[in-house]
Amino acid sequence: MAIYFLFGKYSQEAMKGMSPQRTEEAHKLIEKFGGKVKEIYALLGEIDLVIIADFPGNSEAMKASISLSKLTNISFKTAPAVTVEEFDKMIQEL
Repeated sequence: MAIYFLFGKYSQEAMKGMSPQRTEEAHKLIEKFGGKVKEIYALLGEIDLVIIADFPGNSEAMKASISLSKLTNISFKTAPAVTVEEFDKMIQEL
């Protein structure tokens, strides 16, 4: 499993549908694509929301990101991530 950050930006339509039920639906949708939510944070600034989730790979993360956008009307940008420790190991190999 790999860690992915899904950065969300609310639209006016997305704000109308805010609810604990929609959050639960998002969890289930991520699980449908083999993912597991680690954390979800609401943010201030240019990014309104970040979901940190584990996925088996890029394909599953992309499918989840697109499906979440369709479900919530939130625009997501999705990026894979590695821990700083993993990154340090990678650069030592260069």
